[in-house]
Amino acid sequence: MSAQPAVLHELLDRAAERWPDRPAVSAGEHSLTYRQLVDTSRRVALLLAGHGLRRGRRLVISAPNSVELPVLVTAASRIGAPFALLHEQVRGAQLEHVLADCEPTLLVGADPDGRAAAEARGVKALDIAELTDLAAGPVPDRTALPAGPLPVDPVCLIYTSGTTSLPKAVVSTHQQLVFAAGAIQQVLGYRSDDVVYSPLPLSFDYGLYQFFLAALGGAHLRLGRPAEVGPPLLTNLERSGATVLPAVPAVADALGRLLRRAGDRALKLRLLTNTGAAMPPEALAQLRARIPGLRVQLMFGLTECKRATIMPVDGDLDRPGSSGVALPGTEVFVVGPDGARLPAGEVGEIVVRGPNVMAGYWRRPELTAERFHRAEGLFPELRTGDYGWLDDEGFLFFDGRRDDIYKENGFRVSATEVEAAARRIPGVASAAVLAPAAGRAALLFVTGGLTSAEVLPAMREQIERFKVPGRCLVLDRLPLTGNGKVDRKALAVLAEEVERVRAD
Repeated sequence: MSAQPAVLHELLDRAAERWPDRPAVSAGEHSLTYRQLVDTSRRVALLLAGHGLRRGRRLVISAPNSVELPVLVTAASRIGAPFALLHEQVRGAQLEHVLADCEPTLLVGADPDGRAAAEARGVKALDIAELTDLAAGPVPDRTALPAGPLPVDPVCLIYTSGTTSLPKAVVSTHQQLVFAAGAIQQVLGYRSDDVVYSPLPLSFDYGLYQFFLAALGGAHLRLGRPAEVGPPLLTNLERSGATVLPAVPAVADALGRLLRRAGDRALKLRLLTNTGAAMPPEALAQLRARIPGLRVQLMFGLTECKRATIMPVDGDLDRPGSSGVALPGTEVFVVGPDGARLPAGEVGEIVVRGPNVMAGYWRRPELTAERFHRAEGLFPELRTGDYGWLDDEGFLFFDGRRDDIYKENGFRVSATEVEAAARRIPGVASAAVLAPAAGRAALLFVTGGLTSAEVLPAMREQIERFKVPGRCLVLDRLPLTGNGKVDRKALAVLAEEVERVRAD
């Protein structure tokens, strides 16, 4: 094996050679060492091959966080089968879309309805519980497995909200994933004595990459419940001896509140990271005051390039509002409407250039051509659709988005996708989403014969729960501009009136 891994499973094999008996991943009462993870992944790879998977044939995984998910990801890599790891709440129309879009050979899932939906489309389905019997037994020889992947082969399809009504898949190759993980690890520096407590779903690429970063550093990844924000968060951090916490704002806010109520607690956290939605400075100040020695590294990224910038340790204290400098071996700059680079201090579209830029969108050539450019040599450029500016030292400051994507609790959500889901509900005539702003969460407006109490539960049958706005207002009609488009400024005024009434 080369000094640097070329494909995903080599990254894990290398970790098993260096730290065979150290815990690799835990969930609940289940745990695997690095050697057990690698051996089990070889057994599972043989099982997947027996179900027809091989290089280029897709695998869909739909299940809650468990030790089986990292095993499946590693096993799929061994036989060159690109995987699409879905949030457990992806079902119904959303699951049907993924199955039609990526045409998998096999679905491994925990939900009987999801497996039935796959089989109805002629896709083989396997209960993830069947994998638990593979923790023991002989490890198959490598020659028993189908040919493995090349570094340029796709390793995964990550479905993400887009400017269409249904999610699109970002295609990552092995070499892009391995580079991105290595560059992030070079800056964050996960250690072999670290316990990384992740309350993020592995279907969220921020959560998935915790597995890769832990393996690069020999750390122990403990999988929590997705976006847990209740009292168990503090208890689990204490019991696990967690030293690293990848957090979204809701998790950081919850931890601060819990520490304020519980008083001094013996947390071992040394590092908190954040990407996705901007982390409120107040939350960081509260955590720093209550956790001695805590350091913070803020980041900016998209699924299309994994990570664009990372702040130095505690750099937010010196440069409030910045999300850091470009990853090692990459470049971040901003351009004007004509595509020309802008000087420091001027706001323009953020562009990412380097081997962290992913291959493009699955079966979306027009959208790929629009967002992924090769204007300056070998490495493609990603036109992010986000706007910001750089200072004289290359630190990026985010200014806002120019499309319908918004971030809530660290998750990317498409207003178009949410609106389309609402319109699929019988009884809803029209729908519009107002993105979060000034401390207000996303708000759904609908017209039709249903009440808000009827709309929100029905929305959960159409899209993942974390994409469903927390509140819904029913209107007689949506306000329109002179061009016949939804007047979002008028909706914002309505939202302010509602908030004022609630406050009174």
